[in-house]
Amino acid sequence: QVQLVESGGGLVQPGGSLRLSCAASGSIINSYSVNWIRQAPGEQRELVATITSGGTKDYADSVKGRFNISRDNAKNTVYLQMNSLKPEDTAVYYCNFRTIVNTYWGQGTQVTVSS
Repeated sequence: QVQLVESGGGLVQPGGSLRLSCAASGSIINSYSVNWIRQAPGEQRELVATITSGGTKDYADSVKGRFNISRDNAKNTVYLQMNSLKPEDTAVYYCNFRTIVNTYWGQGTQVTVSS
């Protein structure tokens, strides 16, 4: 069973930056596309960014130009660099990936953007 652990969340002022990490317990994650998904209170989940196993990236329009997803296969880790943060970026951020037989989720990390 693969475990995903997100870290790096916290409280930041508008315009600030955070880097989230999604560390997997095994290298299987390196063979799959990985997503960052967020959920704000009372809102639906939103797919924020995706990186394929080959390194192709895709972003939600709401974060394009501000967020960057990357991966370090040697560390079995996927990152989300978040810059120019806005109050509307406040949410719990999750990473996940899906295989043929299972979908794996982390526990989430809270990001709060507030002055």
